[in-house]
Amino acid sequence: MIAADLRTKSQDELKDDLLNLRKEAFNLRFQAASGQLENTVRVRQVRRDIARVKTIIGEQASAAKQAAAS
Repeated sequence: MIAADLRTKSQDELKDDLLNLRKEAFNLRFQAASGQLENTVRVRQVRRDIARVKTIIGEQASAAKQAAAS
């Protein structure tokens, strides 16, 4: 997931992406615990994608707050 692509999305789309990523992270943790996880790198990728989405949501909220204050 590329941050530039995420910045073009709306708040609702970002929240949907975040929800899907959290579901995937949960499933990956479940697979890891049961010994069925094949692609261990995906856990790290999903965790970082969640962080990217949350960062951009925060940036957009901060920008909206500053625009409202001006």
